[in-house]
Amino acid sequence: MLVSTAGVTLILLLVILSSRFVTYLGRATEGKMTFEFLFAILGYHIPYFVQIILPIAFFLSLLLTFGRLYIENEMSVLFSSGISKLKLAGYTLGIAAIVFSISAGLNFWLTPTSEYKVAKAVNEQGQLSSFSFLIPRRFQGDGQRTTYIDNFTPKEGWMNNVFLSDFVRENGKSIPVQMLASYAEEIKMDSKGGQNYLVFKNGVRYEGVPGTAAYRVTEFDTYAMRMKSSPQESITDPTTRSTYDLIKSTDPEDKAELQWRIALVIMIPILSIIGLSLSQVNPRQGRFFKMLPAILLMITYMALLIWGKTAIGKEKIPAYLGLWWIHGIFLIIALGLFVQYNQVFSRKSARLPAQLDSESKQ
Repeated sequence: MLVSTAGVTLILLLVILSSRFVTYLGRATEGKMTFEFLFAILGYHIPYFVQIILPIAFFLSLLLTFGRLYIENEMSVLFSSGISKLKLAGYTLGIAAIVFSISAGLNFWLTPTSEYKVAKAVNEQGQLSSFSFLIPRRFQGDGQRTTYIDNFTPKEGWMNNVFLSDFVRENGKSIPVQMLASYAEEIKMDSKGGQNYLVFKNGVRYEGVPGTAAYRVTEFDTYAMRMKSSPQESITDPTTRSTYDLIKSTDPEDKAELQWRIALVIMIPILSIIGLSLSQVNPRQGRFFKMLPAILLMITYMALLIWGKTAIGKEKIPAYLGLWWIHGIFLIIALGLFVQYNQVFSRKSARLPAQLDSESKQ
């Protein structure tokens, strides 16, 4: 069952990563992020995806595995060999305990750490200028500024054969400016407050409209242009905070995040009992007979948890109540299904044919 869980987790993870990769790749080709950042952010996001996928994957693998055993009458062999349904539930909860431990490590430690690295990488990416995203031999721009470079030098990382077209504001008017340079480099001058500067070497600057009196052509050996830089933002997202910090915090959003992390772990043993009960099917019905209601029940469980997390963050649900009431509802459902489908507490004793004949004569 653990192998099936790992397989389902991998398949769902690949589906999510492929969709995210397409989105990030489009941004990278547009010059909005570097390709190094693309793969880094995908890697850092994997624990976040897995923590949500893992309970779902375990539940689906449990339904498929036990459903196949019922269809092939292997469960009948197990029961006839002395393994009771209560003992089978104990084995299932033992496997669920392993998945429970993995989920706890993801939710309480690995995911917050990786999400903090994602936020930190996003901040570092925001400090880069538009020239850091240039792709050689391609015109790139946002409508106002258009830039072209021939290539980057292998060692220094300088931009060779640079073309820049932009507009400057003078006396309320937009004046076109074009610049050609043999090469350029981006440097940071700490003495100027940490501003980024783009320094052009051996070039020509054209300013104004050709044919007018204000048109100017300037040849230069060195020309420095200050780049816009966004301020460094503090990382305050609850998903990036450690579990210990969330426990100490009194902020409603932090409380909601803490409840969410606990919920993704607590739901695993509850789903295991539900899956064990709903996987019991008649061979004539097929293994997928009860899969649809089981999946709908799981979706309802997850949807209620997501709604509850949002409600706690908005203080519509008190923090002390948290998401425990949702777990309580589905624990009652799980126990009810276990009693109904596995008939633990009500067993009808089999009667011999002789007993049936004597009762009919009376």
